[in-house]
Amino acid sequence: MNLLVTGGAGFIGSNFVHHWRGAHPGDRVVVLDALTYAGNRSSLPRDDDHFLFVHGDIRDAELVSKLLRENPISVLAHFAAESHVDRSIHSPETFLDTNVTGTLRLLEAARGYVASGGAPADFRFHHVSTDEVYGSLGPEDPAFEEATPYAPNSPYAASKAASDHLVRAWHHTYGLPVTVTNCSNNYGPFHFPEKLIPLMLVNILHARSLPVYGDGMNVRDWLYVTDHCRGIELAIRKGTPGEVYNIGGNNERPNIEIIRTLCSLIVEEFASDPELAARFPDCPAAKGSDPLTLVTHVTDRPGHDRRYAINAEKAKRELGYEPQESLASGLKKTVRWYLENEPWWKAVMDGSYQDWISSNYGEAR
Repeated sequence: MNLLVTGGAGFIGSNFVHHWRGAHPGDRVVVLDALTYAGNRSSLPRDDDHFLFVHGDIRDAELVSKLLRENPISVLAHFAAESHVDRSIHSPETFLDTNVTGTLRLLEAARGYVASGGAPADFRFHHVSTDEVYGSLGPEDPAFEEATPYAPNSPYAASKAASDHLVRAWHHTYGLPVTVTNCSNNYGPFHFPEKLIPLMLVNILHARSLPVYGDGMNVRDWLYVTDHCRGIELAIRKGTPGEVYNIGGNNERPNIEIIRTLCSLIVEEFASDPELAARFPDCPAAKGSDPLTLVTHVTDRPGHDRRYAINAEKAKRELGYEPQESLASGLKKTVRWYLENEPWWKAVMDGSYQDWISSNYGEAR
């Protein structure tokens, strides 16, 4: 089987590439990525007979069509997206251009590929989306299901909702074989350090403030990225064309609890490995202090959704999906990965990253 993975140099995409190559070493994986700020070539394997990286834009319909034909592709797994809510508030047009127009170009390229007769009989277009398209839940509301009405509250969520609707329409109108997964908040290796968990980890290690929006009680369902990748694989291999599957982690926690847990895990790691204090001498844990003292509450994000929760019963029932990592095991693995891969995250934290953090969180930094 040959796969084309868009956005494969990003967080979830790169983890999916590693997952698929480990599970199916005989398959060929082609990654198409524009290498914008969150894309990192170093997150991916080197090119070989079973892997090819292509630096390009999903809006380049001619390039996409060429890659589909020349490889030939059995699965187009679409991860490419602008995905940070904060950035979408500052520049919504970028999100609409990439997430909506980009998805449209891919769908049209895939439709032409199938119509030409060149696509394998089992061709599948898989679209990776988010639970944010469903809006916000109250404390006692039931978790999001696949039939939950869309109610996006941020430019990012609106752009993903629009792309979901396009994928659905191309299936019902043109018969394009598609599947869609909507996931909860991912975390794990290769996560760009502007998102909550990697941002807090890096800031703890450097004794920088830990900016917490509002009261920190916004609740998310936390999904270890490898569990998400397994869910996507199951949807591709077993999912019914035209169907949507919600992929969750069964780990609802408020943001402030996640931060407390990360602080505790860092303290444990420093206690068990004396060399960490020499590597990160500014970290409070290196001096016997509690990193929680770094927490600083900042003005809440505009339109900040209060709670997300995923009901993954359909994926369990129809695909056999269940998360394998608990929040405790997943966070421990994540902390270990960042401690062991300092060169990776240092390399991505350039001047533009620092400028963004300063502009978004202001004096909290």
